[in-house]
Amino acid sequence: MPGRSRRYMEVREKVKRDKLYGLDEAMNVLKSTASAKFDETVEVAVKLGIDPKKNDQQIRGSLSLPNGTGRNVRIAVFADGEDARMAKEAGADIVGAEDLVEKIQKENFVDFDVAISTPKMMRSVGKLGRLLGPRGLMPSPKSGTVTQDIATAVKEFKKGKISFRNDKFAGIHIPIGKISFDDKKLRENLLAFISHLISIRPSAVKGRYIQKVALSTTMGPGIKLDTVKLQGELVKR
Repeated sequence: MPGRSRRYMEVREKVKRDKLYGLDEAMNVLKSTASAKFDETVEVAVKLGIDPKKNDQQIRGSLSLPNGTGRNVRIAVFADGEDARMAKEAGADIVGAEDLVEKIQKENFVDFDVAISTPKMMRSVGKLGRLLGPRGLMPSPKSGTVTQDIATAVKEFKKGKISFRNDKFAGIHIPIGKISFDDKKLRENLLAFISHLISIRPSAVKGRYIQKVALSTTMGPGIKLDTVKLQGELVKR
């Protein structure tokens, strides 16, 4: 594997490539693969049995994880007047109206993790679709990022609410915590997300919906989960 560091290759040996892990064992292996000097993010990647080209099979939404993500989330808000004031008081990192739209257009400025907009600002924010869309940053009512209740939205995303959508390969990737989280918190976040995905399964989807699930740290290899056992964990919740 060209381009991989020796550290990565040593960690990679701890994961059996063809094995499907139960959740308990996967958590143990996950902890052993975290060797960076910083608090690595734990991510889950899910391959869904959807056709991403069909509009009635798109997966998009938002969810407040039980234990948050542990990340310092930078939030940009498109608002003016009183809405802008409330956004700032709620903890938004970047607040602007037409000036922020212009900054993004001219400078390709995307130094934020979540973008939230008031409904009336969407006429202007819509111009940014080609810049924000591919990065998963475009505000949307379905993800809870187009709302009149700006203050509540900012506070929720600061506490660990996540927004997600499938990519063109029918995959979804989200953070579910930090490696410093104990196993219980990571398990709760993971199972909450998988349960939510199942609850929003489009009626048009036929066959197996949750096809593959893998856990990884920021610098570590993917650990494939046994999806049958994983869904059994949901029953036990």
